[in-house]
Amino acid sequence: MRAFLFALDPTPDQERAFRSHCGAQRFAYNFGIELAGKIRAQRAAEYSYGLRGAQLTPLSAYELRRAWNRAKDEIAPWWAENSKEAYSSGLANAATAFQNYGDSWNGKRRGPKVRAPRFKGRRARRSCRFTTGAFGLGADRRHIRLPRIGAVRTHESTRKLAEKVEAGTARILSATLTWQRGRWHVSFGVQLPDPEPPARTGGRVVGVDLGITSLAVLSTGEVVPNPRHLDRVLGVLRRAQRRVS
Repeated sequence: MRAFLFALDPTPDQERAFRSHCGAQRFAYNFGIELAGKIRAQRAAEYSYGLRGAQLTPLSAYELRRAWNRAKDEIAPWWAENSKEAYSSGLANAATAFQNYGDSWNGKRRGPKVRAPRFKGRRARRSCRFTTGAFGLGADRRHIRLPRIGAVRTHESTRKLAEKVEAGTARILSATLTWQRGRWHVSFGVQLPDPEPPARTGGRVVGVDLGITSLAVLSTGEVVPNPRHLDRVLGVLRRAQRRVS
């Protein structure tokens, strides 16, 4: 997996759509954090009653999406203005945040302890991720496509990624819209095969270890002596100095 980042040049209407989608993801994330916190409290009570495993109330991105679909018409009547991916990615991020928090305190996650997930305010980083829908590159290599937003012009050419996609060696799996460094960007998550080194033709492979006592020691056991250029030049210098004296 590799990322290709492009700076965008949106129209005023597209920029408003960007902000709306990022706000929708933040709203869904906060909804997921609140609901997941309640579910964790309920699971803790169920655990104290002796319930284990599948007997506990499920907590996953799927369950959060089901709860969102039941409540969205009431708590967010404007939800149809944005792509459903904005809400799905926010709920998925909330589920992942609680998963990382639990794994950190259970010893399943290395590194420093992860703090409990908190709500995101209006000053949080604007971001929205798309994994399904009509997103990808434009036909003229100066535009990209996003669901419900359409074609957006880029500040630079998308040629490097377009050539790989057209050749069939790259596959775009996701698009993440972000506001960073004073402008909008899109980052494509691309699946690329690992580069294969060119095949060796003829001859054997030998390891070389450079040193000071010996110039080089080969993996075959052969030793290349140090030419000692300084010692030879110092002898010539001594003889020349004697002639001068």
